[in-house]
Amino acid sequence: MSRLEPELELHERERIVLETIRENPTLHHNALLHLIVPKFMAKTTFEKTRNSLIDKDMIYVEIKQNMKFYHPTENFEHVSHQHIERNTSNLFHDLKSQIRKLDTDFSHKDIDEKISLSKNLLYSLLLTDNGFTILDSAKNPKKTLYRDEHLTIQQLMFKIFEIIRNDKDSSLIFPPIMSSLGMRLPQLQNK
Repeated sequence: MSRLEPELELHERERIVLETIRENPTLHHNALLHLIVPKFMAKTTFEKTRNSLIDKDMIYVEIKQNMKFYHPTENFEHVSHQHIERNTSNLFHDLKSQIRKLDTDFSHKDIDEKISLSKNLLYSLLLTDNGFTILDSAKNPKKTLYRDEHLTIQQLMFKIFEIIRNDKDSSLIFPPIMSSLGMRLPQLQNK
């Protein structure tokens, strides 16, 4: 980090770049760079932030006469929902495939691998369920559109727990898994 670069969070840097692009739609890359660097961030940080915005489809690049111009993505909310839907669906199908293989593979792993694999699969299932919940709430907050997917995730979690329960090392596997899941679930706040 440059000594001139203020310590900003990623979302703050993205907001600054996006705001500057929105306020100055006719500025090319170098002019935009002069507005942001070094006042808000270093040049490499600007480039990383710009690349992040492009990767997330928050902005797109238009090239005119060998100059780059950046523009906010039209209808970003719709585009982001499409990304969430595609990524969630892909992860969901990938997890179903991984868990199908778990019956035969699990018993051949050492205890640490069993713990790591179980934690990762359960955490990924929770993330996938969150993705479907976000899509449900964005599309229709009064109806569960992904009811079948939510139920399948519940069944996949049960299958993982059942595989662990039937494993010879279950008494060594369950405690760390439940402990790590507990840190990712809502906690009761003491007042």
